[in-house]
Amino acid sequence: MSLLTKDVRMSWGVIRPLFSIRNESEYDRAIERLNALIDEVGTDEENPLYELLDTLGIVIHTYEEKNHPIPDSNGVEMLHFLMEEHQLGLADLPDIGTSEMILAILNGQEELTVKQLKSLSKRFQVSPAIFI
Repeated sequence: MSLLTKDVRMSWGVIRPLFSIRNESEYDRAIERLNALIDEVGTDEENPLYELLDTLGIVIHTYEEKNHPIPDSNGVEMLHFLMEEHQLGLADLPDIGTSEMILAILNGQEELTVKQLKSLSKRFQVSPAIFI
């Protein structure tokens, strides 16, 4: 066995949970990790954990495509859908911003911030990736 293979085998047990989602329980833990990384890293591409955040987002997205298929839509369309599904108006999302701010997001004039993504993710119990 090569030295590289031995090193990988020793480390894999520790890092495997970050890169492998086989069931809903592991999926829920991955979402929690992603939210924690978003809190810590945000959009700072210079942060050493940014690549981990990006990679974990890809792993979660792959699992969701296979196990939770969502019709093709963008983040704004998904926000529209969830607001309709939950019968929410502009004033019902104060943690996202003012009615004017939400309207600007829905009209494509403003982009969601990391904080808003996290709030929406928690409120609707979905991955923040669906709003991107």
